[in-house]
Amino acid sequence: MTLFMLYYADARFFRIMKFIHLFILIVLVSGCETKPLVIDHQGNYTGTGSNAVYIVSHGWHTGIVIPSGFVFQSMDSLKERFHSYSYIEFGWGDNGFYQANEITTGLTLQAIFIPTESVVHAVGVPEDIYEYFDSSKIEELSLTNSEIASLIKFIDGSFAKNTDGDVISIKHGIYGDSQFYQGVGKYHLFNTCNKWTAKGLKSFGMDIEPMLNLTADGIMSFLDEQD
Repeated sequence: MTLFMLYYADARFFRIMKFIHLFILIVLVSGCETKPLVIDHQGNYTGTGSNAVYIVSHGWHTGIVIPSGFVFQSMDSLKERFHSYSYIEFGWGDNGFYQANEITTGLTLQAIFIPTESVVHAVGVPEDIYEYFDSSKIEELSLTNSEIASLIKFIDGSFAKNTDGDVISIKHGIYGDSQFYQGVGKYHLFNTCNKWTAKGLKSFGMDIEPMLNLTADGIMSFLDEQD
């Protein structure tokens, strides 16, 4: 009985230690860099602008769809690749998880708990956004020229650049006419693809707290409440 009690106590001790180590890891991860950084936009979003921007939920991941003409004004290096499209969808995420052909438990846990390199996913989108994303939930926003310029500045800052200031292409994207690019910042539990979308919203004046919006449902619920 004594040996059993000692074994039980040791096993319980190791389980507690594993929990403590996991907790410490999460705390350390939460203190890691949180680039890309939110743009400090002057003024609050009013929804009275004439430029339509769309937030698209793909279930677990959200993307931001922007008229390509505005994008090319600031990001000329994307023009050759996406010049024939009316819009470009942007998403940011974990380098391994985002580009994987098959999602495994190990890959998921690594993306969540270990800070990893990031990528930006850019997709050429035709004029009819609702038809192109017919299986996704979409929220339409109306931005002023100043607001959309601030949003594009945030997205531009999400791309890693070479010495010439051009974006760094990696490989073809995961759907449609799309491309992966090297991103800025580390992906981890407290710096997710959906937090990136929340940062984009905050960058043009929406009253959103990125740290509290780490899921696609959280983002879309917040936007529903703004209607």
